[in-house]
Parts: sequence; structure tokens; C-alpha cells
Amino acid sequence: MADAIEIVFHGRNAASFVEGFDALLEVEATIRRVPDEPATEADAEALRRADVIIGNRFQATQPRPERLRLYHVSATGTDGIALDALPPGATVCNCYGHEPAMAEYVMAALLSHQVKLFDADRRLRKGEWPYRAGAAANIHGEIGGRTLGLLGFGHIGRAVAARAKAFGMTIHVANRSPVPVAGDVDASHGLDDLSAFYAAADFIVVSLPLLPETRGLVDAATFDQMRPDAVLMNVGRGPVVDEAALYEALAHRRIGGAVIDTWYRYPEAEGDVTAPSRFDFAALDNVVMTPHMSAWTDGTIRRRQATMADNINRHFTGRACNNVVRPAG
Repeated sequence: MADAIEIVFHGRNAASFVEGFDALLEVEATIRRVPDEPATEADAEALRRADVIIGNRFQATQPRPERLRLYHVSATGTDGIALDALPPGATVCNCYGHEPAMAEYVMAALLSHQVKLFDADRRLRKGEWPYRAGAAANIHGEIGGRTLGLLGFGHIGRAVAARAKAFGMTIHVANRSPVPVAGDVDASHGLDDLSAFYAAADFIVVSLPLLPETRGLVDAATFDQMRPDAVLMNVGRGPVVDEAALYEALAHRRIGGAVIDTWYRYPEAEGDVTAPSRFDFAALDNVVMTPHMSAWTDGTIRRRQATMADNINRHFTGRACNNVVRPAG
């Protein structure tokens, strides 16, 4: 009988996937949790001896995992992984499974902007009736018939488009690679055709990854091209949207508002109180701020567990893995 493989869940993010993981495995395995920074020599030795590491942060300062055969990122982005610090013989894979959660977040934000449930509740508790049917001044909006611009049309953009189309929205897409006008897509733009894209949209959802060519792509000129009542949502990476330009556009009401889930500064440790930007977005009344929460749901956990366990099963029974970021060299 083959020896059990050693799986290390490395870091706080990875630890979220441990419960119930063993039930998904078809191979014998021992499972250990190691904190982001190994606290003991036993932690360090666990990393050195691991056959599989699951995590989303690994730097050259970590103990080198000499036996490693599979590094599975517990998220989509690999920018936190120093690939050169991993043995060349290790396969590196990542996960998706977050797109249904993020699409629901976007739809909740869209609906909240038009259907004033929370404001109506707050004010009716004080005896006020601002949205009562029957008076023209009390009308609130609908998302049906509005134009949604999707800046990025990967897993997230496609999931958002499917749900928004079901609400009767018109879908415009801007993407690095061409997207055909078909199915949920009513109009398609390249990243060299963004002025027409921005001008058409009532709402713009940014889901692009952070790359040299996307950093600061949404800049001051972008906000000049958007409709004055348009709303920007960033669920991709914070720095895709220029920090200062976004703040100025909101502070001077050049656009209608923003919903921001991905930011410019993050806490360094659990429990830290950290402002998400060097600008005081919290003082603005036309922005909704959330703490990078859109993808983090019970469904995302289940889907990513299934992906990671399936790839472990595949790798150690001689089958090809899915979502390979770097094949074994």
C-alpha cells in the first residue's frame, strides 16, 4: 500500500477549506495546517516534507518544499506566489468557482441602487413615506432596460452577464480578446475602443485582473467619458482603477456613484483596523464600500474544495490536472 501523501494547508485563507476536505479525497493523505508564517520547527518541517501545499501566499523566505509535487492556489490570482521558490518539478494549479458569488454581489448592488429598500425601511421606521406609490416624486428605478458595461469578460463577466440579461439589461462588453456579439452580449468593444463603451453604460463593472497593461486603466479620462449619473463597480483588483482619479470623480460628483469591493490598502494582520485607501472614501455619500467580500461565500468554499480535491486525486492517480498555471518542468 502506498504511503499517504502529505497535504499542508498553508495560511489563514487555506485553512478555510480544511473542514470536510478529506471526504473528497480518493487517495490516502495526512492533512496539516500551517500558519502564514511557520510558528514552530514542526511547521517548517511540514512545508519541507509536503507533497501538496494549498495556499495563496508563498515567498522565497518560506522553507523550501523539496518534496513538493503539487502547489494548489486556493484562489484565482497567483500574484502572491513566488513560482521560483517552488521546485520546478511541482505542478501549480489555481481555482475559480467564485463567479456565482461575485455575480450575486453585483446584482445585489445593482438592485440596491435602483430599489431603495434600506432607505425606505430606515425612513418608514421614523414615520416617513418617501417611496409610497401614487406620487410622481416617489418613483424609484428599475434595472431592466438599463445598460450594463462589463470591463472584462472572463469567468466573472460571463456570470454577471447571464444574470443581468435575465433582468432585461442591455450588455456591453469591453475585453482584451475579442468577444462576439451573441447570446448575452449586445455590443462588444476592444480595450482600444473604450470611449464608446463608457459613454453607453449606466453601470460599469470592472473585473479585470491586475496586469501591467491594466494597472490604472480606469483613469481620470475614463470618468470624463462616463455618463454623469453612471455608477462604477470594482470587483476585480483595486489598482485597475486609478485611486486618486476615482476619489476625485466621486468627491466632485463627476459620476453618479461607485461600489468598491477591491481596494488599495489591506490589513497586514487579522484584526488590524486599516483604512482601505489613502483618500477618505468613507466621508463620501455616493460610494458603497465593502471589504473585499464579494467572492467569499459558502458556495465558493465548496466549489474550490471540489476543484482542489479533484486535482489532488487526478495528480496522484496519473491523470492530467485542470487549471494548470505552471506545469511540472
